[in-house]
Amino acid sequence: MLKPEEQFKIIKRGTVEILLEEELLQKLKHSYDTKTPLKIKAGFDPTAPDIHLGHTVLLEKMRQFQDLGHEVIFLIGDFTGMIGDPTGRSEIRKPLTKDDVLKNAETYKAQVFKILDKEKTRIVYNSEWLGAMNAIDFARLGAMQTVARMLEREDFKKRFENQQDISILEFYYPLLQAYDSVFLKADVEIGGTDQKFNLLMGRTMQKRMGTKEQVVITVPLLEGLDGVNKMSKNLGNYIGITEQPKDMFGKIMSISDELMLKYYELLSHISIDELNAIKTGIKDGSVHPRNAKEALALEVVERYMGKEASLKAKEEFEHIFKDKGLPDDIPVFKLKWEDKEMWLPKIMKDSGLAKSTSEAIRLIKQGGVSVNGEKWDDPDKKLFEGEYLLKAGKRKFLKIISV
Repeated sequence: MLKPEEQFKIIKRGTVEILLEEELLQKLKHSYDTKTPLKIKAGFDPTAPDIHLGHTVLLEKMRQFQDLGHEVIFLIGDFTGMIGDPTGRSEIRKPLTKDDVLKNAETYKAQVFKILDKEKTRIVYNSEWLGAMNAIDFARLGAMQTVARMLEREDFKKRFENQQDISILEFYYPLLQAYDSVFLKADVEIGGTDQKFNLLMGRTMQKRMGTKEQVVITVPLLEGLDGVNKMSKNLGNYIGITEQPKDMFGKIMSISDELMLKYYELLSHISIDELNAIKTGIKDGSVHPRNAKEALALEVVERYMGKEASLKAKEEFEHIFKDKGLPDDIPVFKLKWEDKEMWLPKIMKDSGLAKSTSEAIRLIKQGGVSVNGEKWDDPDKKLFEGEYLLKAGKRKFLKIISV
């Protein structure tokens, strides 16, 4: 096991906050001296079946703790998932059935071991203890926090000010998540920055129930392909870890250069020195952003799909842009994006690929338009800011580059 100071340096990379850093170092020193691994908890409510790269930021941090010799507890919120985490919600979330939650949980279990070590991961379901609570237990839990404290939470506060409904059950969500930490005797809990209120509630609950307080580690929320919003399947800006290799590769190649560096920071396994060299190289011109992006795409696809699949995905992507069957002199149109996503018919009109948006819509509906080699059949769908090869009809090609 590495010395506590060395472990701390590894753990801190890519985090937003560690509350409190001194406590984490003390816990690491005690673990090192007593040869007792820390209990690292992270909870996932299986409200959707797929895991995307945004989820892997947290999973990668869990894997770091595993590699350092600590016990990782992958908590599946089958009980809390039926309530639905109200974090970031502007309205009451529709509850899921237990069957929905358990079905999604099975796909989570199948996917997480692409990152976590199966032999070193402890999987638990919080229905084991929360489902065993009776009415008195729930009443005692509710008595441990005030409505005023709950309304300090930003999303609850906004909904209250806007006279939007907040269910009593939603108030219970942070308390139940906190009780998970009490039951499991967690030393550390990891979550996204949007989970800070819930994570700190775990510390509060542990203190009130007479157990040692957990250290809270928050990791950044990974922006999706639009470069603005948190990666989400609902927003369509996600990259799933079970997608086709060519789709994963192509999506990563479509992100902006600025976002690429954040993806490197949060998703890549390269060293800090290697990352700094890429940043410096891009700044002084010795490293082309496209080459750096290609290396990142290869690394990510290889991690989830294998080396052969990643190389084939690269080959297929290059085929779109470099194959001899395409014109050697494909014109380039530098497009200033009005927003992080734009309507394709408007892009076609502005770039001259179509005479009007009406003509562009007609071409799309007729199946005569492709984007990066894939047929585009939805005239209402928008493109996120990035680099694309457009084809209209049989012979009109145009490369779009965002500026």
